[in-house]
Amino acid sequence: MRGVVFDGRRVRVVDDLAVRGPGPGPGEVLVAIAAAGLCHSDLSVVDGTIPFPVPVVLGHEGAGVVEAVGAGVTHVEPGDHVALSTLANCGTCPECDRGRPTMCRQAIGRPERPFTLAGAEPVHQFAANSAFAERTVVRAVQAVRIPGDIPLESAALIGCGVLTGVGAVLNRARVRCGDSVVVIGTGGIGLNVLQGARLAGASRIVAVDANPAKAAMAREFGATDFLTSADAVRELLPTGADHVFECVGRVELIRQAVDLLDRHGQAILLGVPPAAAEASFRVSTLYLDKSILGCRYGSARPQHDIALYADLYRQGRLLLDELVSAVYPVEDFEKARADAEAGRVARAVLTF
Repeated sequence: MRGVVFDGRRVRVVDDLAVRGPGPGPGEVLVAIAAAGLCHSDLSVVDGTIPFPVPVVLGHEGAGVVEAVGAGVTHVEPGDHVALSTLANCGTCPECDRGRPTMCRQAIGRPERPFTLAGAEPVHQFAANSAFAERTVVRAVQAVRIPGDIPLESAALIGCGVLTGVGAVLNRARVRCGDSVVVIGTGGIGLNVLQGARLAGASRIVAVDANPAKAAMAREFGATDFLTSADAVRELLPTGADHVFECVGRVELIRQAVDLLDRHGQAILLGVPPAAAEASFRVSTLYLDKSILGCRYGSARPQHDIALYADLYRQGRLLLDELVSAVYPVEDFEKARADAEAGRVARAVLTF
């Protein structure tokens, strides 16, 4: 079968990849991938920002059709449409029991190798998912059934961009009706933060992006204002913002996010800088009840949240189709990658 493999030096689209079926152990699901979004986290593996063992099948934002289920799996069956999450959480540890599956230690830093290349070489699975393959096998908890009338090219984006961006607003920051929100960076994650803020009822939603061509889409997703520099935010919000989301991953923008806060404000960090990057800020500015919040995967509960976002999409309240900037057959991965790196698309979607 076809898949996108990174060997530590280059990315290749191969056609001699294989994946095992659901194992005899804890429940697993074999999914035929229909579509997968190209996220900057995939590109960050390639450029070394996110260290990961190689060779690895990339991709972590996908949707498809269940082909087979393992022992004990009852919530999905062959033929079901599913969106995939990256959380292979155990479901029984203290964090899972508290409703915080993103903090499950079984879901962090334990890459498995369910794939083989050329019939022999074991290949790692990225983010417990590897959606850049015609088929992948995931833990049962990662497969979330969605209505069959949702286009799979759109549904694919729920599993990362929507969960992370909308979830950061609703689950982590807990934006309230009437709050002010600033979003630095309007790529795939930033756009979902914008629509999360809109869903939460924020009164002022300021999008900041150096590319003025992104203004129209930012407004479509919920921005009330668009700026090309964070330096101008104080003209709109003289006392600062209740919430500032940094969606780029640059330390100087993290500092700006903190500096733009009003009293009791929160800076929420979603962008991914290099692993060893350090940011600085004036400690004295935090004493007015300000907070800096990390956020993993939108503090999501995927089985609950993916179903919720699918329902909001069907009601016309959550935008998905508009996120799909361009669709590429998997053979055109390099073109999709170039367009994503150049910022010409909000989300490139690969299809099989």
